Amino acid sequence: MEAAEALVDWPSEGITRVPFQVFSDREVYDREQQRIFRGPVWQFLCIEQDIPEPGDVVTSWMGETPVIVARDHDGQVNAMVNRCAHKGALVALKAKDKVKNLTCVYHAWSYRLDGRLRSIAFQNGVNGKGGMPEDFDVEAHRLQPVRVQVFCGLVFGTLSDETPPLDEFLGPRMSAFIQRNFGRPLKVLGRHSQVIHNNWKLYAENVRDSYHATLLHTFYTTFKVNRLDMDGGIILSDRKWHHISYSKRATFNLDKEYLTAEVHSAKYGAQHGESALEGPELLDAWEEFDDGITHSIQTVFPNVVFQFTLNSLAIRFFVPQGVDKTELKWIFLGYERDTPEQSKMRIMQSNLTGAAGLVALEDGCINEFVQRGTAGSGRRAAFIEMGGRVAESNESSRATEASVRGFWHGYRDIMGF
Repeated sequence: MEAAEALVDWPSEGITRVPFQVFSDREVYDREQQRIFRGPVWQFLCIEQDIPEPGDVVTSWMGETPVIVARDHDGQVNAMVNRCAHKGALVALKAKDKVKNLTCVYHAWSYRLDGRLRSIAFQNGVNGKGGMPEDFDVEAHRLQPVRVQVFCGLVFGTLSDETPPLDEFLGPRMSAFIQRNFGRPLKVLGRHSQVIHNNWKLYAENVRDSYHATLLHTFYTTFKVNRLDMDGGIILSDRKWHHISYSKRATFNLDKEYLTAEVHSAKYGAQHGESALEGPELLDAWEEFDDGITHSIQTVFPNVVFQFTLNSLAIRFFVPQGVDKTELKWIFLGYERDTPEQSKMRIMQSNLTGAAGLVALEDGCINEFVQRGTAGSGRRAAFIEMGGRVAESNESSRATEASVRGFWHGYRDIMGF
């Protein structure tokens, strides 16, 4: 604990200040791999639709640790570190595969789909010579297991025996909202990924930051998709590190603050009347839930986001690839019960947010701006006091950085800062 505290001199103001050092310091990054990504947290690995049948295999990541997720011949979902027990080579080399067993190409060590070693080449040598010692025990060598739990078709894993059960880790309100969006058979509509040139925590902050959403993402404001003058709120989990931000499009009521503030999208709309898209079908939507929520961002610490915008349902999963590089993966989803017309509308709406859309484009740029702007910043720190100085739920306003403070509350706790 003392070593961790000495690594970062966190300002006395606590979670309302974040030292820029944590976005560029290699020692901090290495400690995150140990305490977070190999620590007592659940991490999203894949969806069950990725491995529907026995023998289906996908590869994933827990921080920088490569992982295999496989459905074995009994139908059980298993996960294990993608590292051969012999020399440490990757065993599964494809993003998605269908196999009878897992075999390392280096020396042909072969594993069952639960990670247990089944055989090795030339275990008894050749012509009575060479081979493994007589006391070599196949049962003692296997791929390192990853604990797995599946919830609403989402596969989570952890490398720690100390991680509490998934429902306890999420808490009741987070679990209920996941159930709202994913608690029915899902259908994959598309996938893509992008590399963003910033520390992973800048993206973790960004998706919790409802303050920026209608400032940076001007189409949200212009086309009344998500605005701060709609009813909405922020919900934090008990440990504060997970969150939900939501808004209700039908409650839009133009607030004078938008007309007087320096929000250029709102000013454009006020001066030129209703702005119109040449392709208005991009905003076609139907009311899907009886709670009135039409836009929501839910985060689960450390690195997964569940998004519902109009009718576009997506998972964003971001993987650190170094101090200043992150891969952001997207899975766009619908429901098996959807009509062809509904699936088409979901796919159309995905163009608002995905890697080719406005949200991902703008977030990727701004996070890199922060990465570059904070480099070599010495002891300077971010100022995070919008909406107060505490990390608490607020179901009457989203003009707040409460959920960003919540992330840092959880981060400091697990990192020992």
